[in-house]
Amino acid sequence: MSFAATTYPHITLRDDGVAFIAGSTIKVAELVAEVQAYGWSPEELHFQHPHLSLGQIHSALAYYWDHKDTLDRELAQALREADEHRAAAGPSVFSRFRSQDRP
Repeated sequence: MSFAATTYPHITLRDDGVAFIAGSTIKVAELVAEVQAYGWSPEELHFQHPHLSLGQIHSALAYYWDHKDTLDRELAQALREADEHRAAAGPSVFSRFRSQDRP
């Protein structure tokens, strides 16, 4: 009996190495962020993203676990950049309207 190596049939890599779910614009890291933030199961991810098959979702999660360190760094970098943009933008003009200031 022989075995052949397999790849991730539902995952594509952009030139810079960022993993996407094939046939979509969703990064693997974005799907993983939803799991981490909301605790969503593959079935819930499918409910939230009905255009993705369960096969695509499971392949993305398998890719994550096999490349966890790289994707965790990608997620941490995205959070740092979001924090930097938020800080650079300053307070929202809406922040000066507090609930007690409204009639």
